[in-house]
Amino acid sequence: MFALVGARWRSYPTQMTTASLSMIGFGEAGRTFALAGQWADQAQVYDRLTDDINMQASMRAEYGAARVRGQLTCAAAVTGCRIVLSQVTADQALASALEVSQSIEANALYCDLNSVAPETKRASAEIIEAAGGRYVDVAVMSPVQPAALAVPLLLSGHRADEAAKILISLGFSNVRVVGPQVGRASSIKMIRSVMIKGMEALIAECILAASQAGVLDEVVNSLDASWPGAHWAARADYNLDRMMVHGSRRSAEMEEVVRTLDDMGVDSDMSRATAVRQAALGAMGLKTPPEGLLAKIASIHNRRTEAA
Repeated sequence: MFALVGARWRSYPTQMTTASLSMIGFGEAGRTFALAGQWADQAQVYDRLTDDINMQASMRAEYGAARVRGQLTCAAAVTGCRIVLSQVTADQALASALEVSQSIEANALYCDLNSVAPETKRASAEIIEAAGGRYVDVAVMSPVQPAALAVPLLLSGHRADEAAKILISLGFSNVRVVGPQVGRASSIKMIRSVMIKGMEALIAECILAASQAGVLDEVVNSLDASWPGAHWAARADYNLDRMMVHGSRRSAEMEEVVRTLDDMGVDSDMSRATAVRQAALGAMGLKTPPEGLLAKIASIHNRRTEAA
């Protein structure tokens, strides 16, 4: 297995030799990685949903399906582990670092995969390093489905080279170190999201309005004529699916994008609007979208009618 570190390709071991992995957060990313990596009996996992007694049974089922060792506390999940993968929602990233810092092993690597602003990453780094851990900024650069362990990961920070070796030993195959500064990887992720999440929001607004006006086919055909090969109907179908399922999480990420831009003194008006649009679709609770663009549009219109 190989990774690009700086300007050179290096080979690393392909098998992790110790069962010392902790995962904080077990949403789509955590489940996907654990199953694809076959981390059975290697990973200890904590997700804050287990704090809710009504969610404990379903979370235990999720852990069992992935054959990871679910824990009821963050401390139990972190104890004895040499590497921690934090993959929580953006609004919980800093709180996660603080909670992990109470129990992290000395010199353990803390890989922060959360989609947050560079300043949030730097604040988390201070917390982890002060507790004796070693912090790495990790940016996940595409949806984890269907890429799984082939998802592009950008790493930055003084421990990034070491973390790259371990992540590759866990099965990740597209790992690149982009510099020694914590916040560099997240800057790339956040600024890219201005475009990616913003396009999602614009497409949703355009398609829903076109449907309401009874001109959906005409609008889609016009877009296809202007951008040959873009397949706007298929793109809209996919984007609506992701926003319906993950809109709340994407909105939290866009709030971090806004913070990133504001910290740089760059206007963030478009990104603020994107956060609102993502949140609105996510709040509809349509977590199992129907198949097909027309069916998705109908479900959104129906939910709006019910709420009116």
